[in-house]
Amino acid sequence: MWPIKLMKTYCTVAQGSRTATAPHIPVLCQEAINFLNPSQQQTFIDMTFGAGGHTRELLNSHKDIKVYALDRDPVAYDLAKRMSSEYEGRLIPMLGKFSDLPHLLDEHNVKPHSVDGMLFDFGCSSMQFDEAERGFSISKNGPLDMRMDRGHNNNAEQITAADVLAKVEETDLVKILRIYGEEKGAKKIARAIVEARTAFHKIETTKQLADLVASCLSDTPYRMDKMQRPSHVATKTFQALRIFVNNELNEINYGMILANEYLKPEGRLVAITFHSLEDTIVKRHLNGNVIEGLANPVPLKYCGHDVTHDKELVESFVSSNWKQLNKHVLVPSYEEVTRNSRSRSAKLRAAIKLK
Repeated sequence: MWPIKLMKTYCTVAQGSRTATAPHIPVLCQEAINFLNPSQQQTFIDMTFGAGGHTRELLNSHKDIKVYALDRDPVAYDLAKRMSSEYEGRLIPMLGKFSDLPHLLDEHNVKPHSVDGMLFDFGCSSMQFDEAERGFSISKNGPLDMRMDRGHNNNAEQITAADVLAKVEETDLVKILRIYGEEKGAKKIARAIVEARTAFHKIETTKQLADLVASCLSDTPYRMDKMQRPSHVATKTFQALRIFVNNELNEINYGMILANEYLKPEGRLVAITFHSLEDTIVKRHLNGNVIEGLANPVPLKYCGHDVTHDKELVESFVSSNWKQLNKHVLVPSYEEVTRNSRSRSAKLRAAIKLK
């Protein structure tokens, strides 16, 4: 068994190549471009290139804009390389995670405080969901892989979702499902997984996992989500495993730190999230509710009537280097959700870096 040490930074808050056949429709694309407000000779970083929809709109907005396109998925990186031939010298593909960004930018002589805008579009792309062998989709049977950067950086030994289910202790499975999936039935699911692997050895496919979760939670494979939409009962389990395997929340947290590091004063940030864990991290950074990258404990703790904090200390904790451009999160229109159902959970936050 593996005694798993959960990714501590945000545990208390609760992410051979083939070309995908289905197109990835960029979410809130025009809204994101409007907030980034591109102008001539500016430099942007698309932190999540995907299929390049947002990047293409940026490049098409002005003929001399440059975009550094980052993605940890080798399939997306190949797409970026092909697209770069359409925009000679203006699209620079980079393969890596958010945490790889500093050394990748250093290779291109991009210095801190020099970028005009940064865009994040978190979560999985449609390409990853649509390719069964990647293991992200409940509806497409395939191996339980879920590694976003499969095949990159000699990461053949990186754990897969199947490895987690086979080797992680039951108590840690409960924590993973509860924290990263916000799954109320975490104990039942973890117990069923342990019993299944004892009886049948390894749980290896997405269908096996989806059926197992459905069998222990409900008479029907669907339940209503927070917005009263039908959702497969294994959706949160898949989300939790994907986030754990890819260390997504810590990567998002570090990505937000890098945005503050590389954007110039008055530089613009757009972040599109797809569930509350992602949005909470983004919101905390924009509100200044972080200290050296960690969640700031002061505003999160209850203070009794006899407990006070020094005013200067509190103000230093809650000051923010961001001016938010939208008071409330922006969500897709009814027309966009109708056109692209995967946009339905999206939330957009935009901000300007102050100094």
